Amino acid sequence: MLDAATAVFSERGFHAASMDEIAERAGISKPMVYLYLGSKGELFSACIRRAGAQLTEAISAAADPELPAEQQLWAAVQAFFHFVGAHRDAWAVMFRQARGEGEFAGEVASIRSLVIGNVADLFARAIRSAGALDPGPDELLALAHALVGTGESMAEWLLDHPAEEPGTAATRLMNVLWMGLGSLIQGEVWRTPAPVPPVP
Repeated sequence: MLDAATAVFSERGFHAASMDEIAERAGISKPMVYLYLGSKGELFSACIRRAGAQLTEAISAAADPELPAEQQLWAAVQAFFHFVGAHRDAWAVMFRQARGEGEFAGEVASIRSLVIGNVADLFARAIRSAGALDPGPDELLALAHALVGTGESMAEWLLDHPAEEPGTAATRLMNVLWMGLGSLIQGEVWRTPAPVPPVP
């Protein structure tokens, strides 16, 4: 039922999706959908929660804390994009449909906060293992927000380009992130350049 509902919500959007079509795709009667999953809003929430749980579990399982930081991040990034590639309808429901619906936005925000927290923890472990100066929790959370936001943008690209391989998207994101993040973990930071003197 949730697979059918996710597909219909992805294609139609929350308001245009009908319980009749969801029931037909699931191969059951509409009363059975209501019996097991409740109203259309409850069904939509169930689709979001399931997709969010699958996404966070995939990322957490991939980022083995015993691996070096770079490998942890690479494994997590790959898991993220492989999830999006394999569950395009679920991603569309979570990050296209639900974010535009005020009553469901909080559920997506909770999933996103969990992912950001996990990424911040990964950064903290990486910095400690490198013996670099800990920048503090606020800085780590800000960096995690930046990484997750960039990943979401790349996921939207992946969704709009069906021929794109998830592994290619993962490599692109690592090219953007690690070239700078690797230095940051070593304690190197960008400094504001000195002002250029005016031409006389």
